[in-house]
Amino acid sequence: MGKAILVNRKDNVVTAVSDIKQAEEIVYPGSEANPIKAREEIPYGHKTAISKISQGGDIIKYGEVVGRAGKDIEPGDWVHSHNTQETYVPSR
Repeated sequence: MGKAILVNRKDNVVTAVSDIKQAEEIVYPGSEANPIKAREEIPYGHKTAISKISQGGDIIKYGEVVGRAGKDIEPGDWVHSHNTQETYVPSR
């Protein structure tokens, strides 16, 4: 069983389905041949980047923008309040 789920193929983050330890492989359906390693601990239910997200770049989950990166985020990084912009209002 994988450690994370990818909700939409457009997403640049996955959601942990169990706690993930630092340096542990993050496996989700479709990534088995090329898993990424967690650069820090990822708590259950939290997001981790699966591709680089540059500062100011969109964080995409459910195929939709759910936030912006407050600093560069590398694959395997925990995506949470410490590296996202404090307030984000999507433009429609």
